[in-house]
Amino acid sequence: MTAATDTPRLAAPRPRGGVVQSLTDSLVIARRNLIRMTRIPEMVIFGLIQPIMFVVLFSYVFGGSMNIGGSTDPSVYRNFLMAGIFAQTVTFATAGSGAGIADDMHKGLIDRFRSLPMARGAVLTGRTLADLVQTALTVVVLAVVALLVGWRVHAGVPKALAAFALLLLLGYAFSWIGALIGLSVRTPEAATSGGLIWLFPVTFVSNAFVDASRMTPWLRHIAEWNPFSATVQACRELFGNPGVSPSDAWPMQHPVWASVIWSLLIIAVFRTLAVRKYRSAT
Repeated sequence: MTAATDTPRLAAPRPRGGVVQSLTDSLVIARRNLIRMTRIPEMVIFGLIQPIMFVVLFSYVFGGSMNIGGSTDPSVYRNFLMAGIFAQTVTFATAGSGAGIADDMHKGLIDRFRSLPMARGAVLTGRTLADLVQTALTVVVLAVVALLVGWRVHAGVPKALAAFALLLLLGYAFSWIGALIGLSVRTPEAATSGGLIWLFPVTFVSNAFVDASRMTPWLRHIAEWNPFSATVQACRELFGNPGVSPSDAWPMQHPVWASVIWSLLIIAVFRTLAVRKYRSAT
């Protein structure tokens, strides 16, 4: 028997399977990221300042010049605006998700996680769940600010809660796009830039800040089939806010269903791509 055969071989750790184990691993990673957020409070603070600035600037700078349903009353525009600001806030969190994952990659933390016997998608799922908690906190603070500037819910609390659930589902779906971007670039700075470049056309070529019916026909068609627009339209209906313009496009006629379908489709596609990228990313 040779020396080589006498030396025991250490098998590489194999990830544990099962839905319950995958969920447990994901929650452990989510807890790790939430603890990290509490130790870096400026991450949360800066995440709150930006949407608050959007509310104040859009409400008071553009409020008197926008025609919503034939009215140029600034209070009407503020109520029209808030669904768009909420949706923009949850989607812009995508850039932070991508930057965080890229930072973990840059520091070698992802490589250490992959050497552990945990579910393959747990690291990314845990990260996106932690980002969802931070996004929910931001939305709560933003809702308080919106109430202070005159925004009101006119369709009842249950429908309002359903609207916030749709917003968080959209934010969670977009965070998987951010995860894929974070795994595909080399530095956190590149992840931040790459995470924002595509978000601007998605959020502004929509019905978030202006009535899509006033756009040129080809641009209106894009805006009406934009997943972002479906969520904004759904929120306006559920909040009872003005600006729910009639349209022949199916997502605008059935915005709640369209919002759910778009979000679930994005999660299914980009989670699959992100987990596949996670296995081979270096």
